[in-house]
Amino acid sequence: QVQLVESGGGSVQAGGSLRLSCAASGDTRSTICMGWFRQSPGKERERVAAILRSGVITSYADSVKGRFTISQDKAKNTLYLQMNSLKPEDTAMYYCAAARPWGPCSGGPDGFGYWGQGTQVTVSS
Repeated sequence: QVQLVESGGGSVQAGGSLRLSCAASGDTRSTICMGWFRQSPGKERERVAAILRSGVITSYADSVKGRFTISQDKAKNTLYLQMNSLKPEDTAMYYCAAARPWGPCSGGPDGFGYWGQGTQVTVSS
């Protein structure tokens, strides 16, 4: 069983920055891939980026390339998402997730079995 808790969301002006954190607890020994997703009203949940335990980062969503960075601190069991140059279209609920044993790290939400409650990010213009 894995528990994930996100934090760091909030309201910022366009062009600002936020760093999201995801604290993982429980049995994480079989978790080899963690990712960030986001969802805004009326839209499908979107994969932002994911990272393997080895540190290899899978491709970012085109909409966030060059602005967002995923990273992890294994000693603290924490996943991060640094978000810079934020735009109003980045407004969404952001979730961290752990992949299923058979789930591809480069895939969408269906391949991830454990989810946090989410943290809201609102970017104003």
